[in-house]
Order: sequence, then structure tokens, then C-alpha cells
Amino acid sequence: MSGWVERNTGNLLNFKKICVLGLGYIGLPTASTFAANGLEVLGVDVNPKIIDTLRNGGIHIQEPGLRTVVESAIRSGNLTVAAIPEMADAFLIAVPTPFLEAEFGEFSGHKYKRADMRAVTAAAEAILPCLRSGNLVVLESTSPPRTTLDLVAPILERSGMKAGKDFYLCYSPERVLPGQIMRELIENTRVIGGVNPASAQAGRDLYALFVKGEIIETDATTAEMVKLMENTFRDINIATANEFSRLAEKFGVDVWKAIELANRHPRVNILDPGPGVGGHCISVDPWFLVEAAPEITPLIYQARMVNDGQPEFVLQKIRQALGVQLAGKRIAALGLAYKPDVDDMRESPAVRVVQKLKNEGMEVFCWEPFKPDQLINGIKVSPSLESVLKEAEALLLLVNHTAFRALDPGQVSKMTPARIVIDTVNGWDPLQWNKAGFKVFRLGDHQQSSI
Repeated sequence: MSGWVERNTGNLLNFKKICVLGLGYIGLPTASTFAANGLEVLGVDVNPKIIDTLRNGGIHIQEPGLRTVVESAIRSGNLTVAAIPEMADAFLIAVPTPFLEAEFGEFSGHKYKRADMRAVTAAAEAILPCLRSGNLVVLESTSPPRTTLDLVAPILERSGMKAGKDFYLCYSPERVLPGQIMRELIENTRVIGGVNPASAQAGRDLYALFVKGEIIETDATTAEMVKLMENTFRDINIATANEFSRLAEKFGVDVWKAIELANRHPRVNILDPGPGVGGHCISVDPWFLVEAAPEITPLIYQARMVNDGQPEFVLQKIRQALGVQLAGKRIAALGLAYKPDVDDMRESPAVRVVQKLKNEGMEVFCWEPFKPDQLINGIKVSPSLESVLKEAEALLLLVNHTAFRALDPGQVSKMTPARIVIDTVNGWDPLQWNKAGFKVFRLGDHQQSSI
């Protein structure tokens, strides 16, 4: 099938009740948004802690505006939660698609990560007893190409019904930014990929209940590719910036200044380097393309190698600042999230850097303002910034949180014996920190600033 663009303005279905499987970073905002627009919504999750938290009036995700919408939806009775799905007019699958642990594919001597599709399989199988003629099923989980046609459709067709004929089946990827999810769910363009045109139209009718952005209909595999292409494009461009940071170190150049100057060209927009790439999109989605066609994706593969190797580059920067032997030295690691101003730790390069430092025998004191006093991937987060600063010989800035950028170096100098700063995200003005008595080492800047 080729991508469709025509749109039928007539409504195919009258949606009254929908079932959203997976109440994570996408499922819960989506379920609550549908409920806020008058639909009866059943949110389903296999994690009993999530169900209990929501039933007791809490939420398990930190996202601006989400709590208000969820609380309102539950109070209205439009949103309920359960461990198993029920019959509904439409079913949305928004479950995680992580990597298979310790299972890799291999092509021409190169190993690549493989998608773990067990949650998608389980969700489709859970829908099966509830599926009725005329229902709509939408897969939102990021997936390798042809997942909708080759995995989800055959499972649902065990019902004896045919996808696209007896029930509608679509793929519609989320395309939102953590920290902006509640706004972008509504305002962003929505791509609806159906197994046939009627399914795409049915999907459009569902999302048109709240989406104000453009709704574009296409086929399922094109929609899967769109999602993967968007994040792969970003990953490759970040890899370019990260390689520039390594080259700048080699040639004695300040990469941040070089990028600023290069971006004055009207057709150049180099992204920022950093400690790596994380999150459950940019660091994951390119592997789905490599897995699907390793023989024709060498550029995508190499970009992943560059970005996954950036935490090791950070480790070498820390050696430049503190010496080759790191064992026994004390460092305050500021930030564990995968990007600024979110609580999401999935695939975080900051976490990988901290794990490397611990493996070197360093004492690492971690502060993550969005996850205070918690255990994250075996890393203990301290209860306060003050508690990590007072123990440290050096400060390591790993995430460009707004709270970190706002730190006053003069005040910080009174709270810590440390006089060395390693900045991996260009979050701090070296001159200001110099004035406060710190020697600053920045990623991508071979010449550290002196006191």
C-alpha cells in the first residue's frame, strides 16, 4: 500500500466507550484527555501499583498539567482503571516496547539491539475476548515496521474476524515531548495509519474528538516508518554533534563556540552535544530500523554507536579533570533524567555515566530534583542538593535542568569543598564559576577555564 492523503469527512463510528491498555507516559495522558472530552474510558495496566495509585487519587508520572486532568476525569466518572480490558467501541494499545535484555541480533559481525514486543503481544491477546464486529483497535506503541500487519492483525484475527473488514485496525504513533505532553497531544499533527482506508478513517474519527492539529491518513506501515524516521533523524544529527565534541577536544577547540558560529549559516542548525542520548524514543527507535533491515542501515547503526559511546567520552573528560586514577575520589553527580526538566530516567546517559564512575571505584553522590531520596537502577538518589555538595571533591553536571542552571556559583562554593566542575551540557557560565573559585572543565572544550 502507498500512503493515502484523501480524507472522508463523514463519521464512521459513534464512540462512547474506549479502553486504553497501558497507563504510562502516553497511555495515561491519552486516556485522561479522551475522558475530559466526554468519553467513557477504561484505563488498563498490568502493574497493580499503578492501579492502586490511581484509585487512591494519586498519579505515578510527573508531567505538567496531568494531575489536574486525571483527577477531574476520575471525579467525573469518565475515567476508571482496571487490570483487564472490557468490551468497548475502541481499544488503544500504549504499552512499552523496550529492548530484549541480553538478546541481540547480529549482522556482518555487528550486534544490534532487538525490540521486546511481548507487551504488545500480551495487550493484543487481552483484547481478543472483548473484540466485537465494528470495533476499532489502535496501536500507539512505537514498533518496528510491519508490526501492525504482521504481529497485531494475526493475533486479533484469531477471533475469526478480518482486520479492515470486520473490525478497524490502525497504527497511530505518539509524537509528543515530555514536559509538553498535555498540550502537544491536542495541538500536534496526528498521523493515522490504517490497514485499509476505512480503518484510517475510523482512527481519524476517534482522534478528532480532541485533536486540534491536522489529522493525516495513511497506511499502517508508512505511519510506523514516520515515527521511526523522525527520531532516527534526530539521533543521527545528535551523533554528528557528539562527534564534533570529540573532534573539538582533539584539535583544542571550544565546540560550543564553534557550533554557535556554524549555526550563523542560514542553512545550518547543529544540535548540542552531551553525555549521550536517552529516553524511550530517540535512543530506541533507530534500533527498530536496524533490526528490520541491518544490511541497509549502516549510517543509522553507526549513529547509535556514537551516541551510546558518549558516556565513555564523559569518563575520559572526568579523568582529564581529576586524574587517571578515580578510585576513592568523591564526586557529586547532578541530574539522572534523560533530558532537562522531566522525571523520566529511561535509557538515561546520565545513569550510564554514574554506573561507569561507580565501576571505577568512585564515591558518587547523586542528586536528581525530580526523584529525590529514591533508588533508581541501583543508584541511590540523595534527599537534597546540600547533602551531595558537602561530600564532594568535584561537581559533575549531567542534565541541564532549569534548577541547575539557576544555581549561584558563589552560594555553591560555600556549600562544598569541591573546586572542580565538569560540565557536560554547557549549562554553566565558566567565567562566573571561575570567579567563585572553581576550575571548569567542559565537554568539547579541551582548554579548561582556570581560576
